[in-house]
Amino acid sequence: MIDCHELTKRFGTYTAVDRFTFSVGEGELFGFLGPNGAGKTTTIKMLTGLLRPTSGTATIGGYDIERNPLEAKKLFGYIPDNPFLYEKLTGREFLDLMADLYGVIHRDRTKRITDLLRLFDLEEKGNEMIQGYSRGMRQKISLAGALIHSPKLILLDEPTVGLDPRGSRTMRDVLTELTKRGVTVFISTHILEIAEKLCDRVAIVNRGAIIAIGTVEEVKAQAQNAVEFPPDHAPTLEEVFLALTGDTNTLDLGDYLGE
Repeated sequence: MIDCHELTKRFGTYTAVDRFTFSVGEGELFGFLGPNGAGKTTTIKMLTGLLRPTSGTATIGGYDIERNPLEAKKLFGYIPDNPFLYEKLTGREFLDLMADLYGVIHRDRTKRITDLLRLFDLEEKGNEMIQGYSRGMRQKISLAGALIHSPKLILLDEPTVGLDPRGSRTMRDVLTELTKRGVTVFISTHILEIAEKLCDRVAIVNRGAIIAIGTVEEVKAQAQNAVEFPPDHAPTLEEVFLALTGDTNTLDLGDYLGE
């Protein structure tokens, strides 16, 4: 569903994404992990056509995102970390607008909108303006909008930010169910526990480079070959991530607490 070859983005002399080559298959839940500034959001923006690569290619469902943007964009839904929403629309009106943009036929959209509002516990808020929604509710209405046209691919940039525990659980359940139905999910997240439990494969990126890719167990094996862990210790994905990205420093709070 996603195929990137030597995908590169430079801003002046700074290389934000350096020759990313990877593929994501249909029905796969793929985790894109990395510290702030690693190149995750830049990559997603190139995949969605919001940024033009300096070099290399990205295809969605076989369509080059630069050469065939409309065909590629029909196949996916995208939820950025801070989604733009029309605050003077109600949730229901927003979903109706998204249905118009994606060409969802009218006889299908009413039921689909109602089902999506119910799925994300927004049915009672569906006729209220989005300007009154909490951060978590905005995340949920954004995901509902991205699902309105039954896409084959969902791209999510930090989708659980602002969600309460129930909302996070709903998000995880929805993503899992989507992959069972053959939808590909590409998710960028800082919550490594979610990635470890949900993702079929993950890629760890750091300073614009992919430094590990594979199943969680494969990535752990790659890390154990590169980093020394205590004997007989099975590292978590979080420990692997911190070791590979060089973020293993600990903070001595005693200095700050006067101890």
